[in-house]
Amino acid sequence: MTDTLTRVHPDLFQTRTDSPFPGLTTHAYLWTGGPEGNVLFYSTASDAEFDAIAGLGGIAHQYLSHLDEAGPMLGRIARRFGSRLHAPGAESAEIARHAPIDVALSEREVDANGVEVIPTPGHSAGSCCFLVRGAGGTYLFTGDTLFPTERGTWSTFVPPGRGDADAMRSSLDVLATLEPDVVISSAFAGPTAMQSVDAASWPRIIAQARETVPTVSASTSR
Repeated sequence: MTDTLTRVHPDLFQTRTDSPFPGLTTHAYLWTGGPEGNVLFYSTASDAEFDAIAGLGGIAHQYLSHLDEAGPMLGRIARRFGSRLHAPGAESAEIARHAPIDVALSEREVDANGVEVIPTPGHSAGSCCFLVRGAGGTYLFTGDTLFPTERGTWSTFVPPGRGDADAMRSSLDVLATLEPDVVISSAFAGPTAMQSVDAASWPRIIAQARETVPTVSASTSR
């Protein structure tokens, strides 16, 4: 039933590795512990795992952390599973080119799916992180706000001309107050997008990420 999905925690499945662009590696994650049905975080790059996902109960809700995760698969996921798309309202123009947003994300809140939406602008204006209490602990989905590198460290990325370094630093301040057990990025450069953390390692990860924030905001340095 789950030949093309990897169970990484009792209620969390990882899709196959996708490389939509050279040097960029991604997964999507199906959380089966949502009180309102299964939740897909991020997006798949193909429909290869749709049957496996259907065997686990399908997708009731899909959450995008930011506009870079939007693409043609959004519409295909919605048509196959009847899922509702939760995505940053500040990036609706870009995302809606692929599929309409059913729930626009703009404020920090815990919604009916048990997902805590945490706005973390910096990588993009609408970037969000998501926190859920899962069977394997507290999962923090960081999108591209925070991700592992090939060196085993964690980094941010403030895209020139689009990102905002000051906003990224503020977002890292917010993330530093959280107490996740598992951190899961969208894009990543190391061997895995996922890392277990604790009270000692999480502050070190945040400190590593701070060192990668530009000293001048990219959005004002053109």
